[in-house]
Amino acid sequence: MQEGAEIVRRVWRAAQLRRLPLWIVGALPWLVIRSGPGLVAWSAFCAWDWAVLRRRVAIEWTSWVDGAVPEMEDSSALLAHAPTPVAQLQQRRLLARIDASVSTPQLRAMARGRIKAGAPWLLGSVLAAAGVWFAGAAAPQASAVAQNRPKPVLATLATNQVIVRTAPPNYTGVAPVETTPQDLQVPEQTLVMWCVMDPTSPEETIEASNGQVFKPGRECARWTATESVFWRWRGKRYTIKVIPDQPPEITITAPTQMVQELLDTATGAAMGVQIRDDYAIRQATLHMTLARGSGENIRFTDREMPLPAGPDPKQRNWSRQWTLSELGMEPGDELYFFVRAVDNAARPHAVQSPTYTLRLPAPVEEAEEDTAAMPMLVKPQSLRSQRQIIIDTEQLVADMRSTKIGADAVRERSERIAADQGALRRRYGQFLGEESSLFADGEEHSEDDGHDHGGEKGGTQDILHTYGHAHDEAENATLYDEDTKKVLRRALTAMWDAEKALRALSPKVALPPEHKALDAIKELQQAERVYLHKTAFTPPPIKEEKRMTGDMDGTASYRRAQGGSEERVPEDVRLLVQALSSDGPLPALWTRSAHDWVRTHIKDDEQRLAAQGAIQDVADGRAASRPVLRAWLRAGAGQGKVLLQAQSKVETPFVRAWREGAPK
Repeated sequence: MQEGAEIVRRVWRAAQLRRLPLWIVGALPWLVIRSGPGLVAWSAFCAWDWAVLRRRVAIEWTSWVDGAVPEMEDSSALLAHAPTPVAQLQQRRLLARIDASVSTPQLRAMARGRIKAGAPWLLGSVLAAAGVWFAGAAAPQASAVAQNRPKPVLATLATNQVIVRTAPPNYTGVAPVETTPQDLQVPEQTLVMWCVMDPTSPEETIEASNGQVFKPGRECARWTATESVFWRWRGKRYTIKVIPDQPPEITITAPTQMVQELLDTATGAAMGVQIRDDYAIRQATLHMTLARGSGENIRFTDREMPLPAGPDPKQRNWSRQWTLSELGMEPGDELYFFVRAVDNAARPHAVQSPTYTLRLPAPVEEAEEDTAAMPMLVKPQSLRSQRQIIIDTEQLVADMRSTKIGADAVRERSERIAADQGALRRRYGQFLGEESSLFADGEEHSEDDGHDHGGEKGGTQDILHTYGHAHDEAENATLYDEDTKKVLRRALTAMWDAEKALRALSPKVALPPEHKALDAIKELQQAERVYLHKTAFTPPPIKEEKRMTGDMDGTASYRRAQGGSEERVPEDVRLLVQALSSDGPLPALWTRSAHDWVRTHIKDDEQRLAAQGAIQDVADGRAASRPVLRAWLRAGAGQGKVLLQAQSKVETPFVRAWREGAPK
């Protein structure tokens, strides 16, 4: 039994040597920072780890030895307990070979394979020591800052008899501030209070740049910050700059294009959204509309999905790789989506992103290839498609390269393809009002270019062509917009170039314009479906009691009188501007008029504060500020902008000659 106990001690010694570096190195950070409690805590951990390891070795040492030493024949358990004579015989055999079989390198290798080095515990010890060290280093800095911190507000009231308190709205999360008079930046709708702590002091007033006057006494003077102002107390000015609540900003990160064309082999589509707000985002939703069908047979399916919130309430970053089955898209479908976000303001701002389009092209089929992109005309069955013309041309080029084809065969096939191209060109030309030709002023009419139409007749035609409006032109008789006509003209031009090359027996030269014509036809086909959001227009209800009564109240025209101005300068402001140009007295209640005019017509905060400062300077009797205030009032009026309106005026040849100067 002593030999069995000896092997257990050897396994335990190997396990301890495996774990010893962790126990020693883990204590070094606490020794470096000289932390007694940390060293005690690590010692307690080492004792606990030692006990756990001891119990584990006592239970698992036999399986460890059997796995590491094949000579033990999976009988290591007999070294500790051999109840039967056969077991005792096997035990004696193992004890006889144990010294030669179980070596110290084998035991160390066994310990390395069965016991981990404990790197996570070591990392935790280092991080904990670093945290304790940083906390200890920050404490002296905090005490130094506390020593250098200005004295409390109440202690400075001997020289400053007023304090300013701000109470921002709760939804902003901005902490209230209590300070001595100084420049401040506060969120919009912040409650600003001026409080005098000594009620026995003489009554003083606080003048704001917007014309308001506050008298803090036993109760604090209150003002809700809706615009940037400065206030004056004891001859000094302090600015309160209001930070307006901005609406959320929505950025679509995927797809990167407004209209994303998916590949024919695509199995999914990516969407990515970034939403940011200055305070918090209350709600964000993704709206998707799936369009299926074509022509008048289009069906729309709407879906709405909330975007999850993240750890930061000020932003939401969302992305997802959709599969086409999740989106419900099939070949030929289009998916329109946009994002709507609402912040947490008292009056919430709701914004909506532009609409993005995911388009999955339909499979190329002969029926779709033969479509002329204009479903209102029926195509003859014998008309070839542009794609088939390209296939025939490519086959002809390949046959000319690989096989010996005769010149007559090349001419016959090339002219046949050219005839098909010409038939297709004439059919598309019908959409521009043409009957048999593409260019009204091209080759088919070149024979007229050499005719002499005469002086007067030709001049009259040129004038009509230059300045007239041709209502009876074939192209103007169609119902298509100008962009569609441009695409049609591009397709017809390419078809004409291809037809000329084919008739010149140059099928290789005809391939590029044939492909250009096919691209233009595809563009027309894709433009067949147009998606627009419905407008939420609700006409006002008709008052039945006023019908057929002849009451004309409210039916007057809203058009202004000819030569009148939409915006006039009030009489009191005009008189004030005139009075400021001299040193004379100013009109009564001029400060109210000036404040109202500046607040209404000057939107920039810095400019409005400068104009309000000029008002206070003029009110204090500073003559040098009068030109400044006069300039601000004129700037608010748009600096004399002139409204131009057309007026009818008859000009005779005699008046024109008099104005231009008669020749001498």
